[in-house]
Amino acid sequence: MTLDEKYMQMALRLARRGLGCVEPNPAVGAVIVKNGRIIGTGWHKKFGAQHAEINALEHCIKHRHSPKGATMYVTLEPCCHFGKTGPCTNAIIAAKLKRVVVATIDPSQHANGRGIRLLRRAGIKVDIGNCENEARVLNAPFLKFAATGQPWVTLKWAQSVDAKLAWKAKARKHRWISCEQSRNDAHNLRRQAGAILVGINTVLKDDPLLTPRPNRGKKPIRVVLDNRLRIPLDCRLLATAESGPVLILSNSRAVKKNAAKARRISQTGAKLFTFPDKTKSNLKFLLRLLAKLGTQHLLVEGGPTVIGSFLNENLADEVVVYIAPKVLGAGGDASMAGRLSTVPLYPVALKLIGSDIRINALTELGTKTAGIALVSAKVKP
Repeated sequence: MTLDEKYMQMALRLARRGLGCVEPNPAVGAVIVKNGRIIGTGWHKKFGAQHAEINALEHCIKHRHSPKGATMYVTLEPCCHFGKTGPCTNAIIAAKLKRVVVATIDPSQHANGRGIRLLRRAGIKVDIGNCENEARVLNAPFLKFAATGQPWVTLKWAQSVDAKLAWKAKARKHRWISCEQSRNDAHNLRRQAGAILVGINTVLKDDPLLTPRPNRGKKPIRVVLDNRLRIPLDCRLLATAESGPVLILSNSRAVKKNAAKARRISQTGAKLFTFPDKTKSNLKFLLRLLAKLGTQHLLVEGGPTVIGSFLNENLADEVVVYIAPKVLGAGGDASMAGRLSTVPLYPVALKLIGSDIRINALTELGTKTAGIALVSAKVKP
């Protein structure tokens, strides 16, 4: 590992600390090095707050280190526009840094290399592409939305070793298959998402809230696919629709047939949309709708039918699977067996969480939409 890679890996670790707090902004980390010594570090901590580069520069000043002549390692191209904060390029130029190492370009319309060009015009040496794959995986939803205007789709589920997602009602010994640590980790995933989706069967069976816990103020859109408008009027999603957005998608004929129920659903504050009768794909219509609402990241938590639909239509970018060391056998229900048999996946992370194993993998679509060139061999589970 080169020194550049060492410091960029540190910047990536700092960036990850912002996940779940900065969305829809990207998670960014920065490290400032002078004469072989780290003199400043920073990361983007909260949406609307100062960016990583500014925090790293202020860290230098706080500890009485001059950043003049130093090198900054930053995981994403520094911004050069006025938004909730001022341009980071201006601050970098004013600090008289000698060199900036950037992991990857920001493809947003207001950036896309513009920040790099401004730094170079100011006489700062800029190197691009160090640890680029890791940086693009880190901010894949942001990068895809910036480049294509479409949401990044993550499919997430927990399963037993024999690919069962739940206990059968008569055989149920516990409510959960995964361990507590995995469930907490899944709530971190929810905090990173702009929308969380389930099918109506999940609502009927589990009556979920679909909120990140603990609540840190972020309110993802809670989406239900409900073709026959079977959602119970007393479910927890509708009961909390005024405190957090709920979006229900149904068939237009079902809505007309149940007009009174549709009115009561709308009165709760939930938004009821109907799929066009002639649409070729309800899921593609859904993704277009979420894109119009500015949703960068859709987290799908449905059962095998919903997950299988996204996979069959090649609409998923990523899968996150929690595998518990349990065999449910005949007592198990909702099997994922065979659902991924024809879907090539590119593993990017494997982690032990409590007693479970979490696998993160990209689909071929995900590698393309986020511009990730993975060298690891694809696998077929």
